[in-house]
Amino acid sequence: MKPKAPKVFGAALAAAAVLALPAAPAQAQADAGPEAYDAYLTDLVAASGVPGLSAVVVHGDETVFAAGYGADSHGDPVTEHTPMRVASLSKSFTAMAVMILVEEGAIDLDGTVAAQLPEFAMADPRAAEVTVRQLLDQTSGFADTTIDVVELEDATSLEDYVARLGDDALAADPGTDWAYCNANANVAARLVEVASGKPFADFMRERVFGPLGMDDSATRDEDVEPGLGSNSLFGLWIAREEAHGFLDDSGSGGIITSADDMGRWLATQNGHGTPLVGAAGLEAMHTPSAVQDYGMGWSVESDGTLAHSGNLMTYNAAQWIDPETGYGVAVMSTGAGLADVTWAAMEGLAAITAGEAPAEPGRDRQVIELVLAVVALAALGLGALGVARSRRWAERRAGRRAWATALRMVPLLVPAVLFAAYPAGVSFISGGRTVPWPQLFYFALPLTVTLMAAAVAGLAVAVARLVRLRSAVRSVGSAA
Repeated sequence: MKPKAPKVFGAALAAAAVLALPAAPAQAQADAGPEAYDAYLTDLVAASGVPGLSAVVVHGDETVFAAGYGADSHGDPVTEHTPMRVASLSKSFTAMAVMILVEEGAIDLDGTVAAQLPEFAMADPRAAEVTVRQLLDQTSGFADTTIDVVELEDATSLEDYVARLGDDALAADPGTDWAYCNANANVAARLVEVASGKPFADFMRERVFGPLGMDDSATRDEDVEPGLGSNSLFGLWIAREEAHGFLDDSGSGGIITSADDMGRWLATQNGHGTPLVGAAGLEAMHTPSAVQDYGMGWSVESDGTLAHSGNLMTYNAAQWIDPETGYGVAVMSTGAGLADVTWAAMEGLAAITAGEAPAEPGRDRQVIELVLAVVALAALGLGALGVARSRRWAERRAGRRAWATALRMVPLLVPAVLFAAYPAGVSFISGGRTVPWPQLFYFALPLTVTLMAAAVAGLAVAVARLVRLRSAVRSVGSAA
């Protein structure tokens, strides 16, 4: 099962993945049942070291397994009722809200956004052609490359968020290309507010969470407060406030929920339990666009299943459904690191539902972070040694050609150049997603610290050598 929806910051994961050890091969068969799910997750939590994790497995309208592991930031045991942020899993919730209003005739799915949300305007005439369907399946032409997503993170409401798009442009003609951009879901959430006449939080509570009995769920932390998420730095998990951003009532990533509630959500997505929309509405949300295997908040896999990842700076989550068998899986974690344990856990649990054995849990994160720690320490050690030997180096180079000395300095500056280009590199690898500097000090913290250590060490040696060289050249000149 291959993820089609990009992870919010999959680039850093990809950069570090080359260092990860492969998981052990799966065994021949696994029995689907609560004991099998629990045994697998117990091993996975122990192997990954993730601080807190919860998961749910549903079959039809029945929750066959729901449990929590580890502890939250308050030290309380994680249970199936522990609220967690699920990041981009929120997009499927926003799609559901839209589809409810589509079935009631309040929203025209294939009508333009501008006709139904008059406040929506961009500095691009093509924006007038964007349809609601294109918002939900990410073919609107919105992209991080042409929208100032950093400015959008300062929005104070969905209305303010939409207003801030006024000076932005599209990256492609609507309906012709696919680009993963959070602005799509947030404009859709604002449309829900306007079409329903209710704040997004109220609509979700009254029309989605309430009917499903999702009592642990909300769109803002003042209604349901999750604990702090965490990041790992060379094996030490650090509880941290989530990075600054547009989260409250965000249609792209604001949902807070629990494993128990996610079970109800997965059941209705599979057409079981309490229905929120009809079969045609579900089919529309689960059908990919003509340009990408992505529906409305769901990646459509080659085997007919649907999945989506959710990645914030301190939380990870993943969801999966199989409409044919009626199985559904969701996994949430209070820790975000260089390896996403929730996606691996989701794949493992999905395998068990099919009577297959999951790959044995690996220690990818620990291996990656151990290698990075060794590299960071080596860089600092070599930097200290280089500074200590800078006088000797300068005395040898004094009087030699300047261009030859300059060439000797180039390797010392390479780490600093790489570090300066780090955000741009991560953005390029992740398909143009904007990755501001502050975000690189969260889930990617070990990689960031290692690159920074190498850059500082190289610059320190370069500066020390230049200072010593200048002194040495003066001494040679005085002696002459």
